[in-house]
Parts: sequence; C-alpha cells; structure tokens
Amino acid sequence: MKQIPESELILNKDGSVYHLNLLPEDISDIVINVGDPDRVGLVSSFFESVEIRKQKREFVTHTGHYKGRRMSVLSTGIGTDNIDIVYNELDALVNVDLKTRRIKEHLSALKLVRIGTSGALQADIPVDSFVCSRFGLGLDGLLNFYRLQNTDEELSLIKLFSEHYPNDSVFPRSYVTKSSDKLFNHLSKGTFTGITASCSGFYGPQGRIIRLDIARPDMIDKLSSFRFGEARITNFEMETGAMYGLARLLGHDCCSLNVIVANRLAQQYSKNAEESMNKLISLVLERLSVL
Repeated sequence: MKQIPESELILNKDGSVYHLNLLPEDISDIVINVGDPDRVGLVSSFFESVEIRKQKREFVTHTGHYKGRRMSVLSTGIGTDNIDIVYNELDALVNVDLKTRRIKEHLSALKLVRIGTSGALQADIPVDSFVCSRFGLGLDGLLNFYRLQNTDEELSLIKLFSEHYPNDSVFPRSYVTKSSDKLFNHLSKGTFTGITASCSGFYGPQGRIIRLDIARPDMIDKLSSFRFGEARITNFEMETGAMYGLARLLGHDCCSLNVIVANRLAQQYSKNAEESMNKLISLVLERLSVL
C-alpha cells in the first residue's frame, strides 16, 4: 500500500488531522453531525459524561456517553464544501494509519447521523415536524469531483429529475444517493420521509429574493412538483446530498434528520424552533443508544 504524501493528508504537529484537530481515539463509531458549532454543546448536554472537548475553526467535537453508549458530536459548519473536509478527515481517522500514512488493511464503517434544520417544500409538512431523508439530492455539484457508482434506482431518479429540472448548461450536474438502509429503518419512524435537496447557498440557490434577481424563479415550484414514484422532494438544506454521497464512497452508514423550521410554500417560520430541536436531539439519541 503506497504512502499518502504529506501534501494530500495534512496533519498537525501532534499527529491530529488538520482541520478537525482530532486523533483516532477522540471519536466514537457513532458521529452525530450538526451544522451550528453551538449545537454541539446542546447535544452533549444530554450526555451523562463528556470525555473529549476539542475545537478548531468551526469544527467543534465533544465525545461522551449517553445511556452507556459512547457517541461523538461534531459541527460541520455550513455547506457541502465543509462536508468534503469533515467526511474525508473522519474517514482518515479510522481507515488510515496516521503514523505510516498508509490505508489500513481492514476498514471500519462509521455511523454518521445529521441533526439539522431545513425548509419544507410540501404544503402538508408543517413547521416543527421532522424529516428523515431517504435520498440526498445534490444541487451543489460536489460529488461530480468523485467517481460515484449509482444503483439502478438512483440512476432512474436522477435521469427523471434532470429532465424535470434541466441545468440549462449553467448549473452543476445534479447527483443523488440513497441513505443507509440500516440507519434509515432505525431512525425514521414517526417522521416525514422523502428526497432532501442540498443547495450551494442560502439565498439565490434556495430561491430567495432579497434585492437580486435569480436565474431560476421557478425553482420552488419545480422542486416541490417533482415525483419519483411515491417519493417527492420534501425539503432542502445545504449538506445532506454530499453526506450521503461521500459516506457511500467511503463505506460508512449515513442518515440525515431535520427539524422543519420553515415552510417555503406556506411562507411560514417556526416560533418554537429551539424546543423542536431539543425534541429531535432526544429522539435521535434514544434511538442511537440501542444500536
């Protein structure tokens, strides 16, 4: 196995991975991802104990125990560009010998679970409800830099979506990946399920108009009207597509759950977002504790 050059996998002086500032022993096999660094402390406040607290830039990590199960919670910051950093470095922590810079002979699979916030794209999905993403649909283009092998089902979905929502030779080519069956089946009970679209920004890329005209004023209508059998685009945010794609490529299980804080069709915003987030955190931790 060839050695990975220092320029390709950068390590800090203490041997930790560059951006996350973590050593292999700092993380559990369950890693909860949140966007907001302040939400790390919120999640770990549910733990009985916290043994690791580390931070570098927007990447905050706490590792501890919930009902006897060791778990980590790590903030990714906003956007799929950060997911590219976080998931590659998490994988390096478990599947690369950081001292020899060689890929391990026996690979490990992490359980990666997003707890985030999102906007609904269907009128019947109310604010403060929960969505568990069956598919991650990337509108951002990140996975186009990797060689992703799609299933026949995924290929059918992306073909149909590309016909419904052509990129007009202007926008990135869309991609799609399905969630981990194991995690989805374990975490999705009692939630809305469907396709979560991930965008490359919050304003124009999500169809918001403040002062600037946008290239796709029909975006919300086109996304909300798409159907793949019984599946529909339930919501959109800025991370899930890349999470599902990179997890698949790296051999990890991944599932994304979101609190709906806004309904874009009804133009409503939650008045109880913090309370709803606490409920989702509690739900996810309870279900992960028995994995």
